[in-house]
Amino acid sequence: MRVNLITHPADPSNTTKGMTPLSVTIRPASGLPGDFQFPMDSAEVMRFLRKETRLPAPVLERFEGKLSGPLGAKLLGVELSESVLTAIGYFID
Repeated sequence: MRVNLITHPADPSNTTKGMTPLSVTIRPASGLPGDFQFPMDSAEVMRFLRKETRLPAPVLERFEGKLSGPLGAKLLGVELSESVLTAIGYFID
């Protein structure tokens, strides 16, 4: 399933070395309703993306550079399998 991943800083005062707490939103890329939000830190997000996607390294590096910014970061049209989405709690009908 193609999804958009959108991050927002969760609590900037709680940032530790290399790990920024985030709120991650998964939104269907098709435009249909179905937002799912969950907490993750920046290191977890990057491990997840490296393991579960085939995004090129330069794309991941640009995304990682924006994670700690005040506006968060977006990845649009990311392909995630139904099993991965289900494992993180996003249920597909």
